[in-house]
Amino acid sequence: MKSQANILVMDDEESMRDSCRQTLSRDGNMVKVAESGSKGLALLEKEFFDLIILDLKMPGLSGMEVLKNIMGDDPQAVVIVITGYATIESAVEAMKTGAYDFIPKPFTPDSLRAIVRRALDRRELALENVLLRNELKASFGADVIIGQSKSMKKVEALVQKVGPTDTTVLICGESGTGKELVARAIHRYSGRKGKPFVAVDCGSLVENLFESELFGHIKGSFTGATATKYGRFELANGGTLFFDEIGNISINIQTKLLRVLQEREITKVGSSQVIKVDVRIVTATNDDLQKAVKAETFREDLFYRLSVVPIVLPPLRERREDIPLLADYFLNKYNRKRKKDIQAISSQAMKALVEYDWPGNVRELENAVERAVVLAENDVVKSSDLLYYGLSVERHSRSDTNNIQRLVDVEREYIAKTLETFSGHKGKTAKALGIDRKTLRAKLQRYRIEKE
Repeated sequence: MKSQANILVMDDEESMRDSCRQTLSRDGNMVKVAESGSKGLALLEKEFFDLIILDLKMPGLSGMEVLKNIMGDDPQAVVIVITGYATIESAVEAMKTGAYDFIPKPFTPDSLRAIVRRALDRRELALENVLLRNELKASFGADVIIGQSKSMKKVEALVQKVGPTDTTVLICGESGTGKELVARAIHRYSGRKGKPFVAVDCGSLVENLFESELFGHIKGSFTGATATKYGRFELANGGTLFFDEIGNISINIQTKLLRVLQEREITKVGSSQVIKVDVRIVTATNDDLQKAVKAETFREDLFYRLSVVPIVLPPLRERREDIPLLADYFLNKYNRKRKKDIQAISSQAMKALVEYDWPGNVRELENAVERAVVLAENDVVKSSDLLYYGLSVERHSRSDTNNIQRLVDVEREYIAKTLETFSGHKGKTAKALGIDRKTLRAKLQRYRIEKE
């Protein structure tokens, strides 16, 4: 059970409201009370509560009507109903409507504490289920840090050293170098490894919904807010919150994020209720944040808060000795996933992989190996099975100097053809190329590929 919960008690009897408030406040909870269903619902419109205790027998708006209203707004709400008329019928109806449990009057402080403790444990389980669904929707590359190069050995040593601390880490590197992979490794080495790891892609979230995604919202707080929602901070409570491409957030969100880091508390959009959070922050960027600070597009105080320990990931072209190891790892991975039995990558194909510069880094290499596994017609990947910016080495060998193309020309041609294949859809094109949308936009501008 969480150490402090926000609880609302709705009961028309003043003595019952005071008794519940005193009992639950002694356990460190924040308790608010309402003497009627209508006043309780008004509070729920403004604030978020972890738990609601509701008397079924109240004048005016009945407890059952209030319960139906609550569950209609937030099906994940945890409600305990109180009844002075402990009939099986009223309890069963309340449970069918969505109540967690019921407690008959009169009850002792200990019995109230016990049922509240179970209910709050239920809410934590609901949060874990939301997190699990989010995790299942996510797509990740390698499961471990792979590399024997000196640069990657240094990265791994730093991860092992900083992981057990609660220090804020900033991971820098080009797109596709495995920044989220390193963030997950930091989480695994920490004392929070049994708690959630929640990732936030700052490059894909819409600006006007960013605050809702981070802090959550209550029903009706803005157009489209049809139900109360848990924010990423709440989902990550006790664990690690990873902000990918942190340089993409606006000054407004930067200010609010800085305040959360300082105060360790959040407020849902549309609510005035403060929620304490305990999260470790890990961020990543492929931008130069120091330049952004000088350009006044990134707050200097936030930059220093986030970059207590910086970790720089080298691009794949600077650690070519890791390419064979990575390629073999991805070969085995996609053999299993695609139900294939490719035995090896030919020496010529491996030579092509090692010599290519990989602008999309590890992500692009993974995509290239996956396509090779799909396209290979026998049990060995040949150079003709490799489709990536560099095309196939069989198309023009190094000895055929008359047919050699500049890499930039090959890249431009391949990007243009891929964009055309997906009818100008940039998201699908970036995914197929193994790069993010921001990198794709930069290359489209660089090569003056105008197709939208």
